[in-house]
Amino acid sequence: MDSKSVPILSALRTRMEWLSERQKLLSENIANADTPGFRARDLKPVDFHKLLKSQSTSELALTHPMHIKGGTGAQNFKFKPQESDIFEVNPSGNTVSIEEQMVKLGETQMEYETATGIYRKQSQMLKIALGNRN
Repeated sequence: MDSKSVPILSALRTRMEWLSERQKLLSENIANADTPGFRARDLKPVDFHKLLKSQSTSELALTHPMHIKGGTGAQNFKFKPQESDIFEVNPSGNTVSIEEQMVKLGETQMEYETATGIYRKQSQMLKIALGNRN
């Protein structure tokens, strides 16, 4: 069984990719905190609830009514950077607030750790269900 065919794992993988891309953008914002005219950016939020609902269709054959349907399409999301909400602009026209960016980085790290923990537990449950406890 391929882990890409399991909807929850596919959605978690997409979530982790989104969080990774967000961390890159936030890091770029911090790196350009002293660049005149630089505009802070962030990623457009992805509706992961809608993602999970959209994966209810399956390309897998169901041989028993109790089988779980697999899903595809988690990788169909494109992450779109957008200009961050502006709370302050310094005299050089830069909109980066180091404090705000650090808070966002902390949130992103916590969300990433949560997603990896859920991914790990889901993988362990699948291994147990398939008879492999390693």
